[in-house]
Amino acid sequence: MRRFMSKYNKDHYGGGLMLLLGVGILLQGATYQVGTLSHMGPGFFPVALGAILALVGVAIFFTAERSAPHVAEERLPPEWRGWILIVSSMIAFIVLGTYGGLAPATFAVVFISALADRKHTIKSAIVLALAMVAVCAVIFRWALDLQFPLFGWG
Repeated sequence: MRRFMSKYNKDHYGGGLMLLLGVGILLQGATYQVGTLSHMGPGFFPVALGAILALVGVAIFFTAERSAPHVAEERLPPEWRGWILIVSSMIAFIVLGTYGGLAPATFAVVFISALADRKHTIKSAIVLALAMVAVCAVIFRWALDLQFPLFGWG
């Protein structure tokens, strides 16, 4: 077992996991009516995304380089700040999406997630979050007419 594990690196495992997830999503989505490209059914989007995910997994697996068996990687400590901020951003999106609307939820998820990267400043996180709010407003409210209010206080 040790010989097998030393032959592959984390890219191989990641590609294999993406392939398995993609195939699982594809198979589950195929249980719904898929439809055609001009008349999409509820299973079309999951099947398409599952197939894309599986293909990306295959590409990652086969383009990953094999690890040298004698090279030991240095273990880095976990990035607790990143973990906490990313999870907090998802919670903020859920809460603000439910009670505040798309604009505050998008701003919060992008702003908090940007701060998880130590290279971002508060100013750059605000600019990025405002830009994403504008993009989401144009795409989801204007172009797609998504029934998710931009602001929904109360």
